[in-house]
Amino acid sequence: MKLERTIFERSHIFFLVFFVTVSAAFWLTYITRVFEQENYRMHLHGITLFLWCFMLITQPLLIKKKMNIAHRWIGRFSYVLVPVLVLTTFDLLRYRVKSQPALDYAFIALVFNALIVFVILYGLAIYYRKKPTIHARYMLCTIFPFFTPATDRIISIYFPGTLKYFPLLNGHPNVMLFGFALADTILIALCIWDWQSHRRLNVFPLALLLVLLYQFSVNMFYLYDFWETFCEWLMHG
Repeated sequence: MKLERTIFERSHIFFLVFFVTVSAAFWLTYITRVFEQENYRMHLHGITLFLWCFMLITQPLLIKKKMNIAHRWIGRFSYVLVPVLVLTTFDLLRYRVKSQPALDYAFIALVFNALIVFVILYGLAIYYRKKPTIHARYMLCTIFPFFTPATDRIISIYFPGTLKYFPLLNGHPNVMLFGFALADTILIALCIWDWQSHRRLNVFPLALLLVLLYQFSVNMFYLYDFWETFCEWLMHG
């Protein structure tokens, strides 16, 4: 029960840690070079991501302070923010991919399929918005598809000496494995806790399954013709 109260009353701390991690990851490449970006797409993506993190941090605080009306209004704002976040991320993906000599099918899976999982988890959170215990847990799970953009950059920028220890994926160090393993470990721990404490299997196991399928797609889909065909259509259609 203690962890149950933590998820409801202190989940803003989890989201704040996530925000700080993302900020550290993009500190050298974006935040301190905000006026040096080559394209407006970086700014649109950065702004929407910042607003999403801000919303995740403030919403639990509003519930804790019993400011339910404000919580609901900000929740309704997410109906606009989430589609904009998805569209700006996808637009940035297409911009970056088109500037490359050849399509990186693994990278497309990394970004595009993360958006799919994110939308599913967010959609479930909204669907169960009138059931706080389910709603809060699904909202917590929305951050798991976005671990690797932060962890990949932190490893590459701050710990480049570790890159040689990662196996190769498409000729590049598969640093995504660290972010994947971290997300899986946390989700497995949440699954175990939720079952032992409440005999519940209605949120975290499904989130874990979705995240695992996403991770499989990143590591394996680039080997299949159907994914190559889909990516060609998605990026050039």
